[in-house]
Amino acid sequence: MKNLIKILGLTVIVAVTLFACSEDFLVKNAQGDLDATALANQNGLEGNLISAYSMLEGYGNFGGWGTAGSNWTFGSVAGDEAYKGSSAGDQQFIQDVELYQWGTADVDVAVNERWQSLYEGVARTNATLNLLKTVTVSDADAKRIEGEAKALRAHYHFEAWRLWRNIPYYKEDDTDFRKTNVGTDAIPLILGDLDEAIGLLPESQAQVGRITKWTAKAIKGRVQVLSGDYAGGKTTLSEVVNSGPYDLEANFHKVFQNQNENGKETVLAFQASTNDGTGGGENGNYPDRLNFPHSGSPFGCCGFHQPSQNMVNSYKVDANGLPFLDGSFNNADLVATDAVDPRLDWTVGRDGVPFLDWGTHDAGWIRERAWAGPYSHKKTIYEKASGAGSAVGWSQFQLSANNLHLLRFADVVLLLAECEIQVGSIDAGMVLINRIRTRAGQGAQGPAGGAVVVPINDPGITWATYKIGTYPTTGWSKEDAMKALKMERKLELSAEGHRYFDLVRWGDFKTHLNAYLAVEKTKRIYLTAAAEVADKHALYPLPSAQIDLSEIATGDGVEQRLVQNPGW
Repeated sequence: MKNLIKILGLTVIVAVTLFACSEDFLVKNAQGDLDATALANQNGLEGNLISAYSMLEGYGNFGGWGTAGSNWTFGSVAGDEAYKGSSAGDQQFIQDVELYQWGTADVDVAVNERWQSLYEGVARTNATLNLLKTVTVSDADAKRIEGEAKALRAHYHFEAWRLWRNIPYYKEDDTDFRKTNVGTDAIPLILGDLDEAIGLLPESQAQVGRITKWTAKAIKGRVQVLSGDYAGGKTTLSEVVNSGPYDLEANFHKVFQNQNENGKETVLAFQASTNDGTGGGENGNYPDRLNFPHSGSPFGCCGFHQPSQNMVNSYKVDANGLPFLDGSFNNADLVATDAVDPRLDWTVGRDGVPFLDWGTHDAGWIRERAWAGPYSHKKTIYEKASGAGSAVGWSQFQLSANNLHLLRFADVVLLLAECEIQVGSIDAGMVLINRIRTRAGQGAQGPAGGAVVVPINDPGITWATYKIGTYPTTGWSKEDAMKALKMERKLELSAEGHRYFDLVRWGDFKTHLNAYLAVEKTKRIYLTAAAEVADKHALYPLPSAQIDLSEIATGDGVEQRLVQNPGW
């Protein structure tokens, strides 16, 4: 799968995505189209399906960095866990997202690129389903291919739903490619696709990386929770957690090691690769390549997605190794004498702390410290010894074969914990949170020149005091249990593109983000230009290009089938 999934050139037939510059896009074949006869066999069918998988990364030659499947701009920088980073003006659209100035032309271009990439994924799944109707394959293969395609189609639509909520849903038999987003609830359609996929897919696949019945169930549970169906989510996710093939890795860092890709914690991941024959290393997590330390580091560029001071402070713990749920962690910035959760130094590059096996992070690794602070993104960066870096492409060390986790088991466990708390079985929820915290204590960043992962009390650790404890599992109110759950998602899933979407679905994003900005403006001066976070920021604006392309002629003139989100 790792090798197969990289067929970016072999895209789709009989598919349409909404990104053309004129109306004749409706009668054009899709990007990279091949003659149908060349694909009318099982190899062609499988190739179409692999092309649909390839869009999980987001890269499809659509332009800028906003296409990233990791949602590092729209999910992390838009939350309280990361700054844009780098320097003033570089990649202005990311700065505009961070400043909640989402009506700018730069943001409009970026959200259009994300729309294009997601609906390209939809188009490729639909093309696969249409091709399946014309190719003779075994019954088992037909069910598997249909199930994988429908699960992928659900994933791409769900990602669009998270950003815009009001979206059109496209299936393989659609002929109207200017469908309205008015009065359309995508969630039942997403869940319908997932239910069909669950009924079609096998419980395991010979090739790692392919979607299974269990993958589809986990995705379904996630959709249920994020759309507010906690009772349904509990039913689905309980089965995944208690009966599925997944488990937590032995230590936190092992989840992200290239040497352990597709381990037992991986539920859905983009199968990245390098040195595979592509001239620019495009298959090596291309839309995330900016998120390495800058030129003073071994990586050469570019210093984006820097952890916020608020995020770093969140890892402080009390004498029992527990986080400060009352918010007092942010009363003062982290200092060397503070005890910290060991996940801090798997997530954040800090001066004086070894950076995996690349050496010790220092001030020279930061592009513009006065602009975006002293910290580097670290969590998803590969180890030097893994050999996962690219040998080709501009600043090739930014590209890697580290798989991009889109859903992992720790996230599933925390989603189930949230369901338990919300439906009233609070003690069960706290047990699940403790399961995550117990694993967090199973390893820390090791000293330079030695093992990358060591016990948290290793005598060679001189830069931090690591401590982590578990919560009592009884006596919690629902409100306090949710505080613990929210903090645990922040600590465990930092920099994985979830934070903004979590804050929005919890309903406290305006209050929380405005309070965050009020403090951060005193540390990062450019944030003084941030707009007040308002109701309209619960959804991103639809791209103006897509609204224009949705126009149809009516007896009264012209109707735009796509209607802009409120406030934009």
